[in-house]
Amino acid sequence: MNATVAFLHFDGNCREAMEFYRKCFEAELFLLPFSEVPGDLLTESQKAQNRIMHSTLTKASTLLMAADTMPGAPLRRGDDFSVLVQCGGLPEQEKLFAALGEGGKVTMPLQDTFWGARFGMLTDRFGIRWMLNFSLPKQG
Repeated sequence: MNATVAFLHFDGNCREAMEFYRKCFEAELFLLPFSEVPGDLLTESQKAQNRIMHSTLTKASTLLMAADTMPGAPLRRGDDFSVLVQCGGLPEQEKLFAALGEGGKVTMPLQDTFWGARFGMLTDRFGIRWMLNFSLPKQG
């Protein structure tokens, strides 16, 4: 396992919050708005929203990650964070996903993504939300 990171969820104010944390930590901020999601993954109305699909705050290593909820999906307090695990390899990711998912609920099965990673989400039997990510080797 390479790292665990707090992943924060916001209801339309992710950009504002992450800009605030960037200033507090004097860190570098990456923002990916829904409007830049490739292909037909989202409807045009979802892409038109000024929401953030993914953000990363780094200073020597990753400090925080965050995203807005999907447009139209409400955010409930208590569901505003997840634990993201940056896995060191596919076997580790699959083993952790199966172990954490025992008695829990898979939200998104492990799958290859457009951002070059294998990614999946689940809620464990204690109600903790987990995101497991493994960056795939670059093709080319």
